[in-house]
Amino acid sequence: MLRRSLLRALPALTALPALARTAGAAAPARSTLRFSWPANAGPLHPHLYAPNQMYAQAMLYEPLLRYVEGGQLAPALATAWRAEPDGRGHVFTLRPGVRFTDGAPFDAAAVVANIRALLARPERHDWLALVAQIEDAEALGPGTVRLRLRGPYPPALMELALIRPLRFASPAVLRPDGGISAPIGTGPWMLAETRPGQHDLFRRNPHYWGGPPALEQVLVRVAADSNTRALALEAGEIDLAYGTDQLDADTFRRFAADRRFTTAVSPPLATRLLAVNSARFPTDAPAVRHAIARGVDRAALVRHVLLDTEPAAGTLFPENFPHADLGLRAPDFDRAAAAALLEQAGWHLAPGERVRRRAGRALVLDLCFTGSDALQKSLAEAIQGDLARIGIGARLLGEDSATCLGRQKSGDFGLIFAETWGAPYDPHAFLAAMRQPAHADYQAQRGLPMKDEIDRRIGAALAGTDEAARAEEYRWLLTTLHEQAVYFPISFLTNKLVHRADLGTVPFGDTRYEIPFDRILPRG
Repeated sequence: MLRRSLLRALPALTALPALARTAGAAAPARSTLRFSWPANAGPLHPHLYAPNQMYAQAMLYEPLLRYVEGGQLAPALATAWRAEPDGRGHVFTLRPGVRFTDGAPFDAAAVVANIRALLARPERHDWLALVAQIEDAEALGPGTVRLRLRGPYPPALMELALIRPLRFASPAVLRPDGGISAPIGTGPWMLAETRPGQHDLFRRNPHYWGGPPALEQVLVRVAADSNTRALALEAGEIDLAYGTDQLDADTFRRFAADRRFTTAVSPPLATRLLAVNSARFPTDAPAVRHAIARGVDRAALVRHVLLDTEPAAGTLFPENFPHADLGLRAPDFDRAAAAALLEQAGWHLAPGERVRRRAGRALVLDLCFTGSDALQKSLAEAIQGDLARIGIGARLLGEDSATCLGRQKSGDFGLIFAETWGAPYDPHAFLAAMRQPAHADYQAQRGLPMKDEIDRRIGAALAGTDEAARAEEYRWLLTTLHEQAVYFPISFLTNKLVHRADLGTVPFGDTRYEIPFDRILPRG
């Protein structure tokens, strides 16, 4: 059905304002990659969050250490590093000869300026435990810098590899109010132009220390939805689609069967899930949460909605992530067992009724999703059907992304779609953020009787220096969250790419949010 609608819509593609070419403009040169994204790149402040788009921040700004696939760290702007004996500091040797794209040198003074700018507004970064742990940064010489911590913090180096907030802008653009006057980094790309609602244009950094990219420029056109993006690929208006949900599963499979295109799926990167609110009726009752865990057919969601483009997930994190190989298993799908749990808890289904009741209250919850996300909508409808079969009513609330984010922060949801963040965030940074009320995870856990202990043990897992003790804290945390059924894992997220077969070689990035434009090798 989707394929027929796409083909019928092709003649109208030039009417799409976000993708229409400027009148009289020449076709992009062979060295230009045409890409698309749901929104403009944003102001591209290296230390800040939305509306800054992470893929674009990673194009301009670089970390001291880079995460590479398999859980290792590699040199980036630092070529060597060592921990100080007391565990409260790390010393970094900086890569010589690196310059920002405004010509300023990247040196210890630049690192200190950026770290101190970030520390001046710690409230912006309360989700990231490392920021609270940093006491100061100190230049030991032009090419050496010390990061001083308030205490030992084992995840420090991994968190330095995150896309934000610990990357570096030219000191000349750092403003006293915490903003930047221009997006100037050391990375392989420079922002050349932004047209709101239309596109962002990135040009390669000809003086990049790692060698300039093969592509000369990347034109990122704003395409708000996956259908628009698919139409653009069909008509040759863009060359590449890349990401977790940039195309829906049916469209991806259609492109995979078309010889004009090359497709690929990455290894698992993160977890697609529902957060289940333990502090709001009716999911404040453990029996209801456990009934949901048994009554929703995860395998059918993966098979019929995701079309097997993502593997089923039974745990919060994949077992190959640090501290996550605990032998935990999701309960088997069993509709009769789910119904029995509800019956035993006093939720009865009267003859002729579709929704269970207890003490006069209907077993109805809000299932919240982003209305413009076709995949979330399809998943929500399938989950609504499964819940109805065990006597749980689900009101589908499809709203704009800002409203959904507000619900996550306020706890105004029964079930809400969420995702873990993938490497290098998972599990430590994701767990750390569970202590912040602005996150859906905090709201989902807020009604648990052991919430205070969860938060305390997260702190112990992050700050402890005894590895065996830290492993035991992770075991308790992940087991407790699993047993309390405050998450319904759906699938392990993958990145999917589709490009025209004549484009060339397009690799996957090492993390979910990095698109390796600098490593794309165009044919010819």
